[in-house]
Amino acid sequence: MSQIAQLSEAEIEERFHVTGTLPIAFLLVGFARNKDQFTVSFGGEEMMLTTLLDAEPAGDRLIFDCSGSAEVNRHLLQSNRNVFSGRPGGIHVQFSTGRATETVFEGSKAFAVALPKYVVRLQRRDTFRIETPRSKPLQFFGRQAGGRLLNLPAHDISVAGLGMTALSLPDGLAPGVRLENCHFALPEDEHELFFSATVCHVTPQVGRTGQQQWRVGLHFENMPTVEENRIQRYIARVERERHELLAK
Repeated sequence: MSQIAQLSEAEIEERFHVTGTLPIAFLLVGFARNKDQFTVSFGGEEMMLTTLLDAEPAGDRLIFDCSGSAEVNRHLLQSNRNVFSGRPGGIHVQFSTGRATETVFEGSKAFAVALPKYVVRLQRRDTFRIETPRSKPLQFFGRQAGGRLLNLPAHDISVAGLGMTALSLPDGLAPGVRLENCHFALPEDEHELFFSATVCHVTPQVGRTGQQQWRVGLHFENMPTVEENRIQRYIARVERERHELLAK
């Protein structure tokens, strides 16, 4: 049984739905950029393997590659509901769309559908993750393409990555984007940690005050083992301090 099948619809919606035209388009564009493959199920029992080509929020459409079989292509065009599923980066992603139409993308035949209303994206929890203390927030710094500085407060951390909060979505920040010259300092630590990172997800959410926010997930790249150990010690220290407070 899949991880999705074991959850109720309410649990899936609360924990894993990515909604909103722009966040969905950013997510799908990242999959297209990485040439991630998806299986499309349609017509009850038929399916085909495809690659996402582009997502256009302004045009409200997702473009994906045709099958090599004319018969399969014909059957897909007759389907009123198409379910896409894949595992980009090892994370289960699934969404459904309506009827497909034929189009041309970069000179070749392709299919287009309206953007899905939501995307189900299951988070991996392979490493222990904690929320960072609000009294001593971690500040992440990185460079986007073109040299633009990115500075965001961290919400949670593990030895594999950071979860950050943005009050407004920085231009060009989308899943699959690689950030260079990244660094942040752990509280009470003399030396900063330096690394590259890849954006895993950009998810909208409403803050406690009702203000629109964005949660940005980063995966560390080329983080030295010695630095991972520093992060692990920091996580252990925060957990120990929290347990001591609860014991008082």
